[in-house]
Amino acid sequence: MTSTLGAVRGTTPKTDRQNITQSYTAVSRVIKESGLLRRTHRFYAMLGLGLTAALVGAGFGFVLLGDSWLQLLIAGALGVIFTQFAFLAHEASHRQVLHSGPANDRLGRFLATFVVGMSYAWWMNKHTRHHANPNKVGKDPDIEFDTISFIEQDAARQRGIIALITRKQGYLFFPLLLLEGLNLHYRSVRTLFARGPVKGRWVELTAIAVRFALYLTVIFASLPLGMAFAFLGVQLAVFGVYMGASFAPNHKGMPIIGADEKLDFFSKQVRTSRNISGGWWASALMGGLNYQVEHHLFPNMPRPHLARARTIVRERCQTLGVPYTETNLIRSYAIVIEYLNRVGLAARDPFDCPMVNRFRRV
Repeated sequence: MTSTLGAVRGTTPKTDRQNITQSYTAVSRVIKESGLLRRTHRFYAMLGLGLTAALVGAGFGFVLLGDSWLQLLIAGALGVIFTQFAFLAHEASHRQVLHSGPANDRLGRFLATFVVGMSYAWWMNKHTRHHANPNKVGKDPDIEFDTISFIEQDAARQRGIIALITRKQGYLFFPLLLLEGLNLHYRSVRTLFARGPVKGRWVELTAIAVRFALYLTVIFASLPLGMAFAFLGVQLAVFGVYMGASFAPNHKGMPIIGADEKLDFFSKQVRTSRNISGGWWASALMGGLNYQVEHHLFPNMPRPHLARARTIVRERCQTLGVPYTETNLIRSYAIVIEYLNRVGLAARDPFDCPMVNRFRRV
């Protein structure tokens, strides 16, 4: 069954929760006094220049290759580059890059809309709610049903072809990510055209429209029709898989918090988050998302400081007896697949007999 934290809440004495809350205040003080919340302008300047150089290099490669199926290599490279720009936009949204909030928002909006082609307003709304209540039923949009069911209640409601997908959704998770790039663009545009207030609606619609007009015009004007569609398909597939494979290990398969359950901030963020080991290479590959525990505790901490914060947070968790989860990248994917398949069992045919199915497998 889906793991919840209800039992934890019932067996944790009130004094322990108070101690944890006080301890988080102490950890925050240590983090601040250690200078781990200071901006790292040089790092982000170099990162931005490096990504810009990679984008320009991909453009030159596109021009030099001309009418060649080797263009699909450029398409794959663009999928990676756009994902890395999305990581940078994510860090700007958390006020990690520049000093002021408005400056970070302007940078994040430019990178998300004009470079990546996603709505910054949509992302901010979704991601802010996720950070406030990670893995909490009814509160975290990242565990809401969207082809994949992340909780058994959603899996049990699926019917028809979606139910068939849900039953094997763990194995289908990564193949489905091939469509995630397209889904991210679609959801962004749908949000911007939806009713209700959207901050920067027309700025974002204009930036995204200009971005796709330029991008698609260059591709379809430079390549034969079939090759152009293949180029676009590869780029979107790589982008979707890379984005999904970077965000999925963070919380999927970690405990689910019931809608009526309450936890202190420290326990809620640590217990529902998973770190990925690997150090600098994992940080470069995942845009700092490998330090998910520290990122959730200190969302505005720049990427280069997360590794040092990890040592402080781990020691505090050991002292308090709060579980601190960390594993390698491959193992995290295995956990995600196993978890999604377990949740998907709730979508099985109600007329199936588990005992008969077991003997069939034998």
